[in-house]
Amino acid sequence: MSQLLRLAFAVGLAALMASCATQTNTKSPSSGVSGLHRMSKVRTTAYTHTERGGRHSAIGTRLSGKNVQSAAADWSHYPLGTKFRIVDTNEVFKIDDYGTALIGTSTIDLYKTNRLAMRKWGVRHVDIDILEWGSDTDSLHVLAPRARNRICRRMILALQDKARTQGTLRTF
Repeated sequence: MSQLLRLAFAVGLAALMASCATQTNTKSPSSGVSGLHRMSKVRTTAYTHTERGGRHSAIGTRLSGKNVQSAAADWSHYPLGTKFRIVDTNEVFKIDDYGTALIGTSTIDLYKTNRLAMRKWGVRHVDIDILEWGSDTDSLHVLAPRARNRICRRMILALQDKARTQGTLRTF
């Protein structure tokens, strides 16, 4: 019973945070400076649509391998909508997906259009430029209806803890 109450509280709090937000976070959470932010040696892996998740991202859009490519991450580390460029390859990606193996890590999973490209990428530590930070509020808005899923619940709780420590959690 107490676990059910905690879950209901988490969902309610996520919905409250989403409804109280007035603007999207476009600043780096670590630097507090708007614009370009370089991160060194970020662990990246690759995935493709033939794996378990299929051809659609967590937000329901088709995975993109074109100009701005899809990427997956733990949304409490890289919120939904975070746009970044890999310095060495100049490829631009946007976080629109998450994966069970990524939760609790700082790894970014890059979408590749086929298995060969996925295998060729492997695991790499790369420098990235954050072009635009995504929104914790948007992340919570997408995750809230999925709070029964333990992976989503872990991201919701991490996002709430992040908001609490940054002082952005509103209480009424």
